Amino acid sequence: MALFNFRRDTTPAAAPVSAEVAAFLDGFSIEVMPRTAAGIEDFGAHLPKGTRVYIAHIEGTPIDEMVATAKRLRLEGYEPMPHFPARIIPDSATLNDWITRYKGEADVRQALLLGGGVNTPAGEFDSSMQLIETGAFNGFARLHVAGHPEGNRDIDPDGSDRAVMEALRWKQKFSERTDADMAIVTQFCFEPDPVIAWVDRLAAEGISLPVHIGIAGPAKLQTMLKFAIACGVGPSLRVLQRRAKDVTKLLLPFEPDEMIAALAAHKAANPGFGIEAVHFFPLGGIKTNAAWVAQKSKG
Repeated sequence: MALFNFRRDTTPAAAPVSAEVAAFLDGFSIEVMPRTAAGIEDFGAHLPKGTRVYIAHIEGTPIDEMVATAKRLRLEGYEPMPHFPARIIPDSATLNDWITRYKGEADVRQALLLGGGVNTPAGEFDSSMQLIETGAFNGFARLHVAGHPEGNRDIDPDGSDRAVMEALRWKQKFSERTDADMAIVTQFCFEPDPVIAWVDRLAAEGISLPVHIGIAGPAKLQTMLKFAIACGVGPSLRVLQRRAKDVTKLLLPFEPDEMIAALAAHKAANPGFGIEAVHFFPLGGIKTNAAWVAQKSKG
């Protein structure tokens, strides 16, 4: 779920603003990496104070940079939520050291726990469930876990979602037997119907953890295609592929207007629908993504 690169800022084109969309975007979150955060002189010029900012921990990123980014975000008035990718954490001592530093230096109270994007674990951890079971996150105000509306072949190589659903059921039971405030944050997709069906299926399976739906922020089509393929986006990739056939649109930014509008309309018509918030992957740049959200939030 981590991002690899962000592109230069481009100003989104003006478009009609919907009150449904504005309400749906309220309380959105966004993802950064230490090196992309370093390119933002003042987060306050782009994001509302109090915004939850996930900090992606890519394999090889020094913990010093992760903690420094979290500290900066906290000091500037934001809620830092660092990633804890199980497969890059070598042992319990390292996990506890990271948590101690995050808490002590940056007052981190929230975390995203996930398996991580590497094939071979660095040590004793292979899944977010193992991280939870250590008890190291006891006392955190909020824990988020990963969701995959289009499946995850790293977890279910046969193309089913058997293991993924079983893991989510385990996490649901954990949230019920503890006071953990939990949610599912998903990989980005490009079609609303599979997302709606997946969220409804979670409810049918008894999984009531709120969903924070992953959305790819505005970016050039080539950039979007590159990240979609690298991140294993499934069937909804066809939305980008259809657009790529029109050479006149190759250099234009791809914006998530249709995806957001469809999900917002469904949420407005079905208030109990399980999507609680939107989480942005700023593939075209943090400034571009933040400007797009600001424009769409003026409903």
